[in-house]
Amino acid sequence: MSRPPRERQTADAGSTPPPLSFFFSRCSCVRPARHFAVVALSLVLLAGCGTQGPPQPPRVERPEAVKDLSVEQVGHTLEFRFTLPQLATDGRRLTEPLEVEFFRGAMQPGTTAPPALVLSLWIDLGPSQWQAHLRGERLVYSAALSEKEFAEQQGSILTLEVRTLTRGFRRRPLESDPSNKISLPLLDVPRPVMNLVAVTAEKAIELRWTRPVQTLSGKPLDALAGYRIYRSTTGKPESYSFLTETSEPPFLDSNIEIGRTYYYRVRAMLRAQGVEGDSGDSEVAEVTARDIFPPAAPTGLTAVYSPGAVELLWTANTEPDLAGYYAYRHEGQGPPTKITKELLRTPLLRDATVQPGRAYAYQVTAVDLSGNESAPSQEAQVETQ
Repeated sequence: MSRPPRERQTADAGSTPPPLSFFFSRCSCVRPARHFAVVALSLVLLAGCGTQGPPQPPRVERPEAVKDLSVEQVGHTLEFRFTLPQLATDGRRLTEPLEVEFFRGAMQPGTTAPPALVLSLWIDLGPSQWQAHLRGERLVYSAALSEKEFAEQQGSILTLEVRTLTRGFRRRPLESDPSNKISLPLLDVPRPVMNLVAVTAEKAIELRWTRPVQTLSGKPLDALAGYRIYRSTTGKPESYSFLTETSEPPFLDSNIEIGRTYYYRVRAMLRAQGVEGDSGDSEVAEVTARDIFPPAAPTGLTAVYSPGAVELLWTANTEPDLAGYYAYRHEGQGPPTKITKELLRTPLLRDATVQPGRAYAYQVTAVDLSGNESAPSQEAQVETQ
């Protein structure tokens, strides 16, 4: 007898759906453990989707403004110094590469500045360009004026500022607020110092140079405010540091180490309109500090005969680099002979090589740590018995 066809199970619109166990029991081809794994994974995914919040906008890294800009004139160049910002305006640390922009405007002397002087972009530097000018956290950048620019703007009042920026979505610039503004008269500064030489002096290095007599525009130079001296121990352009100011040459640098090489540059200073401007750098003078100066000759030498020997005594030298003394002796008109093979550390000597019934004359010299020997002391004469 044939079995009647099975009716298809359908659910009414308002009926309750069957439990999951019903489907699992109807699906005999899937193992029970696999059913539970599928269900657990589905529940985890549903839970995760339920806690997802709204998408967050990307962070805007707009740099803080530079606040410590300073500018000084050095010949045809303007030397900018300032600290690069480390934080964005949201107070968090910058992570995007910085770019640096320099702005300037000029106003002729005797004119009144407009309420809002428009500054134009002068120089812009990418990250790979300004890093070579970084000194710690400060940027030191020399912006050069062409001879034409210098001639046209000489005597005018320059207004200068810097800004930094990062790049946001689609490389859109995110620029900082302007830095503090600098107003700087562009002076007709002296021409560079010429004929700078550095020579070894006693316990110092002596610098000499020729005073400039003209300005950059060729006018006679009436007065100078002095000179600035810079020194380096490597000679690399970025390694020079300010040493001191002096009113006139020559100058003695006594803060040196014997045997070390030093490099020097000098600038002439002009003071006008309440500001100072420097000439360009002189040529570099190189010198190695060497001690070529002997100690003073010893004084107070006395010679006293005692049985079988002559006792020598003299006043001790006071040089801090004193190494010791040599003693010399001669008879009659003969040349002096050194009687000490090694340096004497103290100012006394017993000469037991004398012969009885002779007349001797003694001298001593002082020697420093560099091997420089002084002139001989005055003679001390003695007769043996």
